[in-house]
This record gives sequence, structure tokens and C-alpha cells, in this order.
Amino acid sequence: VQLQASGGGLVQTGDSLRLSCAASGGTFGTYFVGWFRQAPGKEREFMGVISPQHSKADYVNSVKGRFTISRDNAKSTVWLHLNNLKPEDTAVYYCACGPSNTVRPEGYVYWGQGTLVTVSS
Repeated sequence: VQLQASGGGLVQTGDSLRLSCAASGGTFGTYFVGWFRQAPGKEREFMGVISPQHSKADYVNSVKGRFTISRDNAKSTVWLHLNNLKPEDTAVYYCACGPSNTVRPEGYVYWGQGTLVTVSS
């Protein structure tokens, strides 16, 4: 499975963005898809994950209510909707897919290349 993340950019505090993760090859519809982010000088941080078939999503507490994950298996695409963005949300955002619901990066097999989100104050 090849993943392509896109949709990042420079926004202002309070703005919204929609990041896309488009998949090709493999059986994307059978995988959990997670979103992570990595800010400069920090470790990769789990944001949330969506289940393969019923689109049930779980989120890290720090983004609950602001970030939403959705997917359309027919389009082999998962989206991360970022709302009410803050400067501390500035990071490279990555999508990844794997066989289980996990917060651990090691649990994901395939990774996208990342897309940069910069939030100005």
C-alpha cells in the first residue's frame, strides 16, 4: 500500500484544514488508518485512528473535539479534519495504515510522506 498525504499549508490561529491520505495498491479497506504528527525537535505523536469498516474513530485527548477522522474506502482516502487550529498544532502530519487499533507507530506498516501544517499566531 502506498500512501500520499496532502492538504497541509500555512494558516492562522482558529482556522481549519482538511488533510487527505490517499492510498493506492493493496487492500486499503481492511486497514486501520492512523494519523500522527511530529513537531520540530519532538517525537512523533499519535493523533487518532479510524477503523477499517465501520469508521469508528478514536482520538488522543488533546485533540478530541477539534480533530475528526473520516474515510471513504471506495475512494481509498482518509481525511483528518483540523479545526480551531493553534500554533502548537504546527507539525508534519503523517498518515499510516496497519492491521490493528494502536497508538504505537510501530504498529503501523505503511506510512505516507507527511504534510506540513504551520499555524501562525
